Amino acid sequence: MLLGYARRDLYLSDPHIEELKREFSTIAKLEGCTMGPVYVEDPASAPAAFDALVHSASCDEITTVLLPEWRHLALVGNPASIKHQFERVTGAHFLLYDSDP
Repeated sequence: MLLGYARRDLYLSDPHIEELKREFSTIAKLEGCTMGPVYVEDPASAPAAFDALVHSASCDEITTVLLPEWRHLALVGNPASIKHQFERVTGAHFLLYDSDP
């Protein structure tokens, strides 16, 4: 199973978020996986979605989290530091999603 993470404020509207979720589901299918939750971070409640992602990745033994761009981690802190800490704590890694292959 794959998980996803994205910042709400980097998208124009909820339909754009839903499109991202569909694209993540397509990637999961291509990889032979199922798509689990996509954690969408709202700046007003950050880092609640990221904390939930860490918990889920740790408890469910997730190995991969789809991420649109590194800047999606910036609400939580320095993206490079967050990436390193996340990988160390959960054993999972981020896979950048490129919508323009």
